[in-house]
Order: sequence, then structure tokens, then C-alpha cells
Amino acid sequence: MESEDDFDMQDAAESAEDDFYSGGDDGFDTDDADDYEFIDNDSDDSDDLVSHRHQQNYTILSEADIRRRQDDDVARISTVLSISKVAGSILLRHYNWSVSKVHDEWFADEGRVRKAVGLLEAPVVPFPDGREMTCGICFETYPCDRLHAAACGHPFCKTCWAGYISTAINDGPGCLMLRCPDPSCAAAVGQDMINALASGEDKDKYIRYFVRSYIEDNRKTKWCPAPGCDYAVDFIVGSGSYDVTCRCSYSFCWSCTEEAHRPVDCGTVAKWILKNSAESENMNWRTLVKYPPKLVCMLWWKDRILANSKPCPKCKRPIEKNQGCMHITCTPPCKFEFCWLCLGAWTEHGERTGGFYACNRYETAKQEGVFDEAEKRREMAKNSLERYTHYYERWATNQSSRQKALADLQQMQTVHLEKLSDNQCQPESQLKFITEAWLQIVECRRVLKWTYSYGYYLPEHEHAKRQFFEYLQGEAESGLERLHQCAEKELQVYLTAEGPSKDFNEFRTKLAGLTSVTRNYFENLVRALENGLSDVDVHGGTSRTGSSKSILGGGSSSSRGRGGRGKGSTSRSSGGLSRGGIDDSGHWSCELCTFANIKSATICAMCQQRR
Repeated sequence: MESEDDFDMQDAAESAEDDFYSGGDDGFDTDDADDYEFIDNDSDDSDDLVSHRHQQNYTILSEADIRRRQDDDVARISTVLSISKVAGSILLRHYNWSVSKVHDEWFADEGRVRKAVGLLEAPVVPFPDGREMTCGICFETYPCDRLHAAACGHPFCKTCWAGYISTAINDGPGCLMLRCPDPSCAAAVGQDMINALASGEDKDKYIRYFVRSYIEDNRKTKWCPAPGCDYAVDFIVGSGSYDVTCRCSYSFCWSCTEEAHRPVDCGTVAKWILKNSAESENMNWRTLVKYPPKLVCMLWWKDRILANSKPCPKCKRPIEKNQGCMHITCTPPCKFEFCWLCLGAWTEHGERTGGFYACNRYETAKQEGVFDEAEKRREMAKNSLERYTHYYERWATNQSSRQKALADLQQMQTVHLEKLSDNQCQPESQLKFITEAWLQIVECRRVLKWTYSYGYYLPEHEHAKRQFFEYLQGEAESGLERLHQCAEKELQVYLTAEGPSKDFNEFRTKLAGLTSVTRNYFENLVRALENGLSDVDVHGGTSRTGSSKSILGGGSSSSRGRGGRGKGSTSRSSGGLSRGGIDDSGHWSCELCTFANIKSATICAMCQQRR
């Protein structure tokens, strides 16, 4: 019988609903400030569970919460099965803390479960009272009151028990499944014997293993992967996004435990992280020696050797020429002098061959096709590295921007809101639109960062999808920059003001509008990428059922070109919608916020800008 715990992660992922951002059209939830509320991790207030829209499908657990759940499960098992709590805890540990699994197995075949777990119904060896017995380990004779035994009855002295238990605990979590020291016996050793026979330090270790087992053995729970965080997460698979935000403010993916990476799937993230790890070794160049004219012999590997270096014609050591003339001298003990272009001996070169900065032999050989294959391979390797560098730099830049935005958010919550409240004579509750804007900036920076790894692995031959992706990415980034500029720069005017400003309400309307528009951009960007850019049809255009306008919720007609490799602008995949003009479906795009309005409207429904 399948228990409720035996769920399929893959099937659940496919059926998960798309509810990561917001659940309606009411705007940004004012409770989102808790997403990145900077709370001390040492807080043990178990009742203060974070509750907001991102946590509808998971619960943050402190150590007190874990202990309470453990006690509840043990009490439930011991009551239903009419066994002791010690036996109940042994059963639950054996079945990975699945109450339903214990019920199913126990009622299906109690005898088999008892044998597998080590819960004996009767002692194997009678334990007599009132006389001496021999310890089965040290073979010393002790009075019975100085001997101890598990449910099996095999007697051992307290000293031997303490040493046996201490060794098992110091070996690791396997002590939770400890059995009788007798080699022929499989009786379980419960926590009651640990408490009676172990030292204080060993008991503390055992309890820590016991608590941690509830999280590490349970398929529904995981520890937060943030360094130094002691919180755990209880997740309901199949009920929504796999992105989780811990109470320590760290966001991660439940499926792979990497940093939250929606809209990129876990496989792409794994490849990207591995790629970054490998390339970081490529970037750590180790200089061996430098000689005039500015030659550098280096240790290289993979594509960088092919793209940026050439082997010495004599010793074959890779050499990079970063500047200077074509006269190269290899490092000792080789010291071979050669031409960088044709790789011939320098003794055969001179003014007749082009001098120090050219090589007639190379040009002639190139025209004859001698160097075509090598140069083509070198050019391909260089293009590959340049392409990776392009995406990585923008990925890393958005990561840095997100970290700064998090710091600015903390500063805003702890210092600036109070100051702004005093300056503008408004309660802090009326300034939540500022916090909402910064929360949106932080979230959008995370999404934008991962779109660059998405773009890196987007097949080069799918030109229509790549063009559409770059358009969506450029529009989303453009909207984010407008929001970030408003929240960071324009807000400073009101923070430094000596009194209330008359146009503060206009600033409120502008910032709230930009927050809403930017959120709309990124919601639809995420949705489009998770759908594999399915709005692009096989003919290289955009399908009628999912036009760029519907994807963006009313976007501008041209991209800023930030998303793709090129520095120029990116043309739109589908025609029909121009800024301020009427598209094929009868909508016009606002000049200010790019919202798509109905044809009869003269004022933008989003930002109130007149047409």
C-alpha cells in the first residue's frame, strides 16, 4: 500500500500551479515585506511563523516546532498501536517519521515489523533477580542490580554499556538505530536506556541526532541551506512553486536546494553552476615568467588554450601574447625564438618578411588555405568564450545589484522609513509602497539574473525564440531600471527634505505605478520562459493566441538590447503594436508605462497618462 508520503516529485512538479508572484489583480501584497524581513536567526519564538503569499505551500520550522511535531507523532503512534513512546519513536525512525507508513506496515504484519525494527514481545534471555551474573562483554561478575539489559534480557554491566553507547554516538547518527551488543541479538536500544546509561555530553549529542533525523529522514522536510541557519522547511509538494523563502531571508529551490532560480529549471542551473566552476579555474591564470616583448607563458586548459594561446613550435608549451611585436621568445630552458603568426624560426624573418609587426609568409599561407582550419577552430573557441563571458558578467552584475538592493531594503526598513515618516508627517503604515517597491526590485533582480543563464543555453539556431527572448528580457530590464531609479534616486529628495513636500503624493502614485507595471512585466516574462517561449510559432513569428502584447501585458515596441549579445536594438518578433499607436487587436500602448489600453480610452488605466 502506498502511503501519503510516497509522492512523486516529478509528477508533482508538472502539476504545480503557477502562483509564484501574486494571486490576483489587487496589486502588490502589503505583507510581502516579510519576505526579506531581517530577523535574528536565534529567535526561538515557535509561534511566529511567517505567513505570506510565498509560503502558502510550506511552513518554516524552528527547533521547538520540530520537537513538538516529534512528540505529537510519537504520542499518536503509541496511542493507536498501544505501545510505549520509546517503542513508538523507534518505529517512526525506522520508517523515516512517516506516521501513515507505520500504520500501514504495522497493521499489515505486526510480527514482521517487530522483527525488522527490533521490538521484542518477550525477553530472549530471562533476567533473574537476587544473584550475581556475568557481563557479556568484560566477563566480570556483578550483582544483578549493577547489570542492565535491553528488551532481550542480555545482561551487561553499566561500564560496558556506557562505552558501547558512547562509541556508537560518536560514530554518528547511526546510534539512533542502536541494537543490543550481543552479536546474535537484534533487540533495539531505546532512548530510555540512553538517558539512563550515557554521559551528559553523549545524551546531548543523541538528542541532536534525534531532532535532526526528523528533518533529514523525512521526505517532506529539509533544512534551509543558508550557512548558519537552523530553520527547517515543511513543504507541500504539488501545491505551487518550488521557490522557498526561509525566515532567515534566504530563498532557495526546494527541489535542488540551490538558490531560488525561477524561471530556470534545476537542470539548467546545475549546468550553469558547473560551467561557472570550470570557467573560474580558466580565469585563474598562473603566470610563469615574463620576457620582452611582453610575452607570457601560462598554464591553460580547455577552450582558453585554443582561443588565446599558441604552442611553442619547439617545446609545445602554450604561450599567450598579450601585446608587443611578433617576435616571441619561449621561456627557459627552451628559449626558442619564433614568429607569432607563422610559427617559423625568427632567424628566417626580417624586413623582407614584414618586419616585427607583420609576416608576409603568414599572409601567403593563409591565402593558400594552409591556416584555414586552425584559424577557424581558434575563432570558434574565442567566440564561445566571449559568449560565455557576456552572459556570465551580466548574471554576476545582477547578483551584485540584488545584494545591494537587499542592503538598501534593510536600511530602508530600519532607518529611512522612520526618517521619511517624520519629514512628510505621515505614519509608516502609509509608506509601505516604498517597501513594496524595494521588495519588487530584489525579486526582479533575482529573476533577471537567471534569465541570462536561460539565454546562454537557448539554442543558437532557434533565431525566432532568441529574438523574442531578448525582446522580453530587454523590456523587463528596462522597466526594472525605471523602478530602481525612482526608488533609489528620486526618493532621496524626500529623505533630505526639511519638511513635507507638496508633490510627495505624486511620487507615491508614480512609484506604486512603476512597481505594478514592473511586476506585470516580470510575471509574464517568467510565464513565457517557463512555457519554453511557446508563443513563438514554428515559422519564426509570434502566434496569434499569444502575442507579444499579451505576454507583456502591454509592452513597448522595441527592446533596449540588454538581454542579448548584440549591443544594438532588438526588433520585435510580431508586428502590430507600436508605442502610442493602435495594434491589430484595437489596443494602444501608453507612452509612459507601456500598458495596453482599449481603443476608446483616452487616459491610461494604469498610470493615468493622457493619450
